[in-house]
Amino acid sequence: MASVSVYNMDGKEVEKIDLGDSVFAAPINEHLLHKAVTLQLANKRQGTQKAKTRSEVRGGGRKPWRQKGTGHARQGSIRAPQWTGGGVVFAPTPRDYGTKMNHKEKVAALKSALSAKVKDERLFVIDEMSFDEPKTAKMNEVLSKLGANKAFIVLGGNTETPSDAQKNAALSARNIQGVRSTYFLRSEDKDTGKATVTSGLNVYDILKYDALVIEKNAIKAIEEVYA
Repeated sequence: MASVSVYNMDGKEVEKIDLGDSVFAAPINEHLLHKAVTLQLANKRQGTQKAKTRSEVRGGGRKPWRQKGTGHARQGSIRAPQWTGGGVVFAPTPRDYGTKMNHKEKVAALKSALSAKVKDERLFVIDEMSFDEPKTAKMNEVLSKLGANKAFIVLGGNTETPSDAQKNAALSARNIQGVRSTYFLRSEDKDTGKATVTSGLNVYDILKYDALVIEKNAIKAIEEVYA
């Protein structure tokens, strides 16, 4: 079981916690990591590109000159691809680039990404991101003290909605280049006992950013969902 330090906003160690092996010490599957990143980037593509083929370009309904006797090469239309203003050969058309990945693969890829950060010692657990108001300079200072200037920040815990302090922290990170923040919220319905998860945690951002900064309560919520 991996043990990591928990820091406060001043960059000082306040305690140590044990991370669940099933989530933070899982086998690192590079194939699934590649598949998850490819899926996420592909699903972001709009697929709205369009160019006209020779049948769609206006004009060119008659032969520009007769077939024989002109000294020119034979031509059937001024909208053929070899003509300026003609159609495009194998023109791109709107399409869906989205791919699919089953749930077990997605979970395994996420565990691999989290485990890779722990292995590389680039996972930083902070006891609480408490901001009275949005302050970019303060967030810069916190990340600098942690040694995590280019970071993916995960805020949240076992709560239905983020607190005002967490919202202020997210706003404080919004304008910092090379820094991104998201929420991981897990709540349970008191009547049905069913859990609802709101998550922006993803493989691409975990791997993209140099460091992963997670609130202590979010760690617990992640383990409860994926353990």
